[in-house]
Amino acid sequence: MPSTFSLQRSSLLRRTLAPLAYAWLVVAALSPRVPLQGQTNGASHRTAFAIGEQMVYDVKFGVFNVGTARMEVMGIDTVRGRRAWHTKLEIEGGIPGYRVHDILESWIDVETFRSLRHRQETVEGRREKTRVFEIMPERGVYREDDKPELPTVADPLDEGAFIFFVRNQPLDVGRTYDFNRYFIPDRNPVTVKVDRRQTMRVPAGSFETIVVKPIIKSKGVFSKNGRAEIWFTDDDRRLMVRMETHVVFGTISLQLREFSQGNVLH
Repeated sequence: MPSTFSLQRSSLLRRTLAPLAYAWLVVAALSPRVPLQGQTNGASHRTAFAIGEQMVYDVKFGVFNVGTARMEVMGIDTVRGRRAWHTKLEIEGGIPGYRVHDILESWIDVETFRSLRHRQETVEGRREKTRVFEIMPERGVYREDDKPELPTVADPLDEGAFIFFVRNQPLDVGRTYDFNRYFIPDRNPVTVKVDRRQTMRVPAGSFETIVVKPIIKSKGVFSKNGRAEIWFTDDDRRLMVRMETHVVFGTISLQLREFSQGNVLH
């Protein structure tokens, strides 16, 4: 029979590691609802990322390494006749007897940079669940698996799409942004404060960064009481080098371990 300490650790992982996958939404929701720099509505969007790009993170609870996270651009697919970026976000970790393995996949229209499809695969202990969202911005609706269609926002973005969208955006220190593009309307808005600049050292090296503080309408790691912070490189790449949130029993963080550049789409 598991010890009380083991059960407490499993409960902690369930309440911290697992919500990190959903929290990718907030990692990226950092700009007002405007076209990308140098672009107009309907134009092809310039991207700061490339096919084959991958970032790998250590997931830590305090000083202990409890898992790994990956962010990757898989390639270009076709969704309902539209060319779409295929991105993948993955978190894996846990302790003996309790594992967490969450995958978020996104298909993002190359021309309009709106979400077309989103897939969530979650394994938490013995629980497994897969959900697929078909997002149809031209009709203003989305559908989860075989459920009835529901309304979406005008320019919908899912968790993964938000992450890559923000990398083309300015982040002005001292400003606070309210964002309303998440594809499930009642999850909006996301509020983000661009707090400061800071030199940050992680396993991948030392980086000059911009630090942001996000808040969403949830009880998760980025709630008002979560005291979360995210460090992005203060350059054109806008790489996320660290994400940190304080919970009742300590601090959970993602720290960039390695990254590889991909091939730019022409």
